[in-house]
Amino acid sequence: MASTMWQRWARLLRHRWLDERDAHKAFPPEMLARLTRAVAAGEQAHTGEVRLCVEASLPTSYVWRDATPRDRALAMFSKLRVWDTENNNGVLIYLLIADRAIEIVADRGLHQRVSSEVWRGTVAELSQALRAGRFEDGLAEALKTVNALLIQHFPLRSGEANPDELPNAPFMP
Repeated sequence: MASTMWQRWARLLRHRWLDERDAHKAFPPEMLARLTRAVAAGEQAHTGEVRLCVEASLPTSYVWRDATPRDRALAMFSKLRVWDTENNNGVLIYLLIADRAIEIVADRGLHQRVSSEVWRGTVAELSQALRAGRFEDGLAEALKTVNALLIQHFPLRSGEANPDELPNAPFMP
């Protein structure tokens, strides 16, 4: 029990220590602009929507109740309205710097077509790149993988354009 309480306090301190400035140091404006362009370019070949979300830390209420990064990713999936695309084919790539966590949340239209192993593999590749400090390269590769899956399952038809229902810029609160 004491160990669990200590772990909770240590996690709380880690999350309070980091703030949005830390996320912006890891993701400077030039990198964010390139990632925005990569999201927009990828969406030119399918009807899906892709969002990137990077948070330095969790809100205190999440840490205190032992919420997982997955819990927060699901909340951001809702808050950013990724679930609300016409074809139910939105994808959120979520990074939580304080916990060194990566989550990919796909809406039901894509989730039912892609195996959990594929998502785990994508997360593992991104995780490896991030551990090596290759944030942009890792996210660019993850975007390529997600876009390939969306092209496979939700390609644009001749003369059709992506409805671009969501912003392309990474969300960094």
